[in-house]
Amino acid sequence: MKSFSRLLAITRKELRQLKRDRLTFGMIVGIPVIQMLLFGYAINMDVRNLKTAVADQANTHLSRQFVDELAQTQVADIVESVGSPAELEERLRLGSVSLGVVIPPDFDRRTVDRDRPAVHLLVDGSDPTTSGVAIQLRSMPVSFDTGADRRRVDNIEVRPYYNPERRTPVNIIPGLIGIILTLTMMLFTAVAIVRERERGNLELLINTPVNSAELMIGKVIPYIAIGMIQVALILVVSDVLFEVPMRGSIFDLYLAAGAFIVANLALGLVISTVAKTQFQAMQMTFFVLLPSILLSGFVFPFDGMPRFAQYLGEMFPVTHFIRLSRGIMLRDAALVELYPELIALGAFAIVAMTGAALRFTKRLD
Repeated sequence: MKSFSRLLAITRKELRQLKRDRLTFGMIVGIPVIQMLLFGYAINMDVRNLKTAVADQANTHLSRQFVDELAQTQVADIVESVGSPAELEERLRLGSVSLGVVIPPDFDRRTVDRDRPAVHLLVDGSDPTTSGVAIQLRSMPVSFDTGADRRRVDNIEVRPYYNPERRTPVNIIPGLIGIILTLTMMLFTAVAIVRERERGNLELLINTPVNSAELMIGKVIPYIAIGMIQVALILVVSDVLFEVPMRGSIFDLYLAAGAFIVANLALGLVISTVAKTQFQAMQMTFFVLLPSILLSGFVFPFDGMPRFAQYLGEMFPVTHFIRLSRGIMLRDAALVELYPELIALGAFAIVAMTGAALRFTKRLD
């Protein structure tokens, strides 16, 4: 009985502590609810609305009807018409579309004479699921009414660009760089201020002339070098073990990684100014990490997510870095051509660093 009474006393003590710890209690309720909403609404295994450009070289009634029927499948979202396959390849290289549709000049004849493909699908193979979606699109042939008969177009050729062998490491590793850096960089800095408080070092900092901005920047600088070392290690392993190509400039990739690292470190500092303990800081880090993975386009095509999920995904730095890493490593895109993503990372870093500096006060709670 005495043992049971002591057990109840400890249990009541833990419940009271949880009740006082509003942040932890809120995460107990918030994490499962938010993750259920993410999995239930934002994650869509049936990919839809992939950005698609069309080069209709036939420009006939039948070819235009085919494009309309293709759009009705809801897999392809026709956002642009271009004049040549070369323009489609350029759109794919820049990442502005995921699919390109080439309709040859003799399209009408090819729908009857099936010796040659009637349509060519150019696919951005740097995305891990887009190639599979294109093959799925080919397996459900588009049909349309010619007036005399109902014609089916099932002789469609799929051309995967940037990963013609469809090797999984080529798709995964450029995005995995962002996931690894998100976890490590946020976790390092998320516990930085909290650790100073728990060890009593914050009291020493109070008596120094260091201001909030200087403290924040000083906390970030060492981890930038650590992040760059991690990038180098990942690239070496990806080249030696998995033979992942580096088609673009490695200098551009390091510049993009530098901006991404700073953005994640700043986000970690924001977390460290909110959390009261290192355990809370780690909880909040993983709370941010999972949506970053699910909503960034790392696992699921970004264009296939609901619009509200896309808006939410744009708020995470890893979304922009995955576009940068895949563009530079696999599509040979220059950093200046992907400048909107770099600007987004810079703006996020500035806002987060400013917020962390404003939240931090040189006092003990």
